[in-house]
This record gives sequence, C-alpha cells and structure tokens, in this order.
Amino acid sequence: MSRPLLEVKDLKQHFRINRRFTTKAVDGISFTVDRGQTFGLVGESGSGKSTTGRSIIRLYTPSAGEIFFDGHRISGPLDAQTRRLVRTKIQMVFQDPMASLNPRKTVLDIVSEGLMNLHPELSVEQRKEKVSQVLEQVGLSADFVNRYPHQFSGGQRQRIGLARALIMEPQLIIADEPISALDVSIQAQVVNLLKRIQRELGITMIFIAHDLSMVRYISDRIGVMHLGHIVEIGDRNEIFTNPLHPYTLSLLSAIPQPNPVVEKKRRSLGYLYHQGGIDYTKGTLHDVSATHQVLAIPQEFEKWKAGDYSDTLTESHRVDPQSRQRS
Repeated sequence: MSRPLLEVKDLKQHFRINRRFTTKAVDGISFTVDRGQTFGLVGESGSGKSTTGRSIIRLYTPSAGEIFFDGHRISGPLDAQTRRLVRTKIQMVFQDPMASLNPRKTVLDIVSEGLMNLHPELSVEQRKEKVSQVLEQVGLSADFVNRYPHQFSGGQRQRIGLARALIMEPQLIIADEPISALDVSIQAQVVNLLKRIQRELGITMIFIAHDLSMVRYISDRIGVMHLGHIVEIGDRNEIFTNPLHPYTLSLLSAIPQPNPVVEKKRRSLGYLYHQGGIDYTKGTLHDVSATHQVLAIPQEFEKWKAGDYSDTLTESHRVDPQSRQRS
C-alpha cells in the first residue's frame, strides 16, 4: 500500500489565555489522508476543526504532536526547503470569501501573488495567461482579471479564492467551511466544482464543515470532532449507517429530512457530555471495523455496541409549528 499523503499524529494546539487558563483547541488527534482522497472533518462550532486545518498549513505552530506531508515532517522548526514545500503544495480555501481577498487588489494581483513568489522569472503577460487559465478552470471568465472583489457575488469570490489556491499546483487543499457563508442555491455549485477539480487534477482535500449532508456527498472518510478530540472516524457509509459514538448520533439526528412525513416523526437527540460522565482524555480509539474507530473507554465501548445510551443521550421533543401558531 502507498504511504498516505498526510499523517497527523497526536496533534495538540493549545492557546494560553493568561497565566491560569489555557484553551485546548485541539487536544491530541490522529488521522491520515490518502492521495486523491477527501477527508471530511465535521463538528459543531468551537470543536477545533478550523484550528486543525490552520495547524496543518502552519498558520499556527502546533503545541505538540507530529505532522507528515508526503514523507516530510512539517511540524516543529522548518528549514527553507520544507517551508517552501508547505507554502506551495498545501493551500487553503477560507470560510469568508470577502474577508480572505484583498479589496484593494484586482483579481490578477490576488490570484498571481503566490505565483510571483514561486516563479519571479515570469513576465506580466505570462502571469496573466496563467491566471486566465485557472479562472476558466473554476468557471470564471478570463475578462474578470482587472476587476475587484466587491464586483463579484459570494459564490464568484469563493471561486477566486479557489483559483488562488489552484494556481500553485497544490497536492493538498484544505477547504475551511467554504460554503457556510454562501446562499443555499450557490453551495451545491461550489461543492460540485470542488469535486470536479479534484477528479480532474487528482488533488487531495480536507473538507471542513458542519453541514453533514454536504460532507456525506463530497467525502470518502469522515472524522467527527468535539471539544478538540476526534470522537469517531471511518468511511463515509459507516459513519452514516452505523454510528456508535453518542455525539455522532446526536449530530445525525439533527439532519432535516426532505420527506415531510419522515421529518414530522424525526426526533433530535441531545448529547449529555458532562452529565454522562464521559472524559475524552481517558478514552482510546477502539476498532468497530477495519476502517471505523470510536473514542471511548472499554466500558463505554461495550455499552454503545449494545445500544445503551441511557446516560448520554436524551430525546428532544420538537414543537409542531402549526400548533404553536394556533396557540
């Protein structure tokens, strides 16, 4: 078997707030991403998903743990060669397409900025030609090169951010909630664009999101994060058809169903982390199958396999909107 493109081992990212308090945004997670694969990272806001992505691309210096990219250790101090590898072969698409684009620069300047650092020998015309090619690749006209970010819609700005990443010819793209700031009608277009580009170019991707439906559509493997820990990890179908961790069950129960009859009967599950006595720091990853693992202590693992969630899940009864209006 070929070596994974990305290996994350016991990654920790802690932020010291003051002398007495430290936030453990990511607290010892491990996973691998194979070449050409999409790894989905899901969880509620504040679970550590975006921090994980920013640690991998070295926007943050990891507090502990190891990260290997294409066989190179990219955690810890970086020499010039490894720093160049990270800055060219790993790219990130950010959540807010407007905040991530310089409003005072044209599309040509924004997309070609990394290219100027990587290939300073290119002439202006050569850079413009490469920018035009990558814009057409993401579904934008080459005539847009002299426009500014405020002249585009949210979906178009996200395509510009993707073009900025693709022009570096990366091996790994970290998409940090790339659709959460977009209208629902545009989200599917951006996700389909990501799938098409990945298929055509063979790019590996980490897709960070809290929309489980989109993650299921685009991902090959999924890791579920909560409070800085990956509580369950496995192939896409196993996570959705055979979830074991109560937090995963609570997330899946919150997915709206398109069938109104089924949706009316759906009951959301509340996850009782503190009341249930669960402590992630004491748990280890247990094998549910060869490609499916869950974080638990042995007693919890046996209870969950038997379907006993009496201490960790509670059913949230939803109020019928029509009865609320009548009252």
